[in-house]
Amino acid sequence: MPTPHNEAKKGDISNIVLMPGDPLRAKYIAENFLNDYKLVNQVRGMYAYTGNYKGINITVMASGMGMPSMGIYCYELYKFYDVDLIIRIGSCGGYKEDLNLFDIILTENVYSESNFALTFNNDDCHVVSANSDANKIIFDTSKQINIPVVCGNTICTDCFDLYMSDVDKFLDRFPKNSNIIGAEMEAFSLFYIANYLNKKAACLMSVVDSKHISRQVSASERQTGLNNMILLALESCLNFKELK
Repeated sequence: MPTPHNEAKKGDISNIVLMPGDPLRAKYIAENFLNDYKLVNQVRGMYAYTGNYKGINITVMASGMGMPSMGIYCYELYKFYDVDLIIRIGSCGGYKEDLNLFDIILTENVYSESNFALTFNNDDCHVVSANSDANKIIFDTSKQINIPVVCGNTICTDCFDLYMSDVDKFLDRFPKNSNIIGAEMEAFSLFYIANYLNKKAACLMSVVDSKHISRQVSASERQTGLNNMILLALESCLNFKELK
C-alpha cells in the first residue's frame, strides 16, 4: 500500500534496498548497474528504482539529507514494504589523517547528539550499532573483490560539518575512546529504526572531504565518483540471501 511519501506498490520494492541520499545518485546507479530497472517512486522527487543485479532484485531509493528524512523513508520501507535490509551508501567527511579522498568507511557504531531517539521513542539514546551480520558480509565481500574498507565509528550530525564554527570543539564533546573516523548526517536514524523494528542496516560511505585535506570533491564527483562503494554494496547483496 502506498504511503504519504512513497507511491510504490508493495511488490515494487525489493527486500534489499540500497539508499543513497541523492535522488540523482539513485538514478545513476539504476542506469549504470541494474538491468530491467523500473522507476517505482518519484513522490517529492525521491526516486526509487527496482531492477536486477546478477540475478537478484534490488531497490535503490534516495533518502534525502539528514536524520528526519532518512527516518521517514527507512521506517516506511521496513514497516510497510517488508524490507529486511537497508544499506546506506553515501559520502562523508574524514577525521583521520591517514584517510584519503574516496576511501570507503564501513560504520560499526554511530554517535549523535541528536534527540531523534528521544522524539521517536522516548529513548535518551546517542549511540547505535550497525547489524553485525550485515557488516561481516560486507567486510568479507570487500576482501573477495579487493575493494578495501576502513571499519570504525562515525558521527551523525544535525548540520553539515564543513559549516560548523569549530569542528574540534564539537568532537571534544564525544568520548575520547570513541575512535570516530568520519561524519555524515543519516546513519543514526537508519540504525535506530532498524534496531527498533528488528530489521537490518549497514552504512558504507566514501570520503569526499577531510579536516586534514584541503581539496574538496566537486558536486559531479560526489554523484558519479563513488563507483567502488556502489559496486561493493551490490556485490555484498549477492551474499545477503543467507541473512534472514
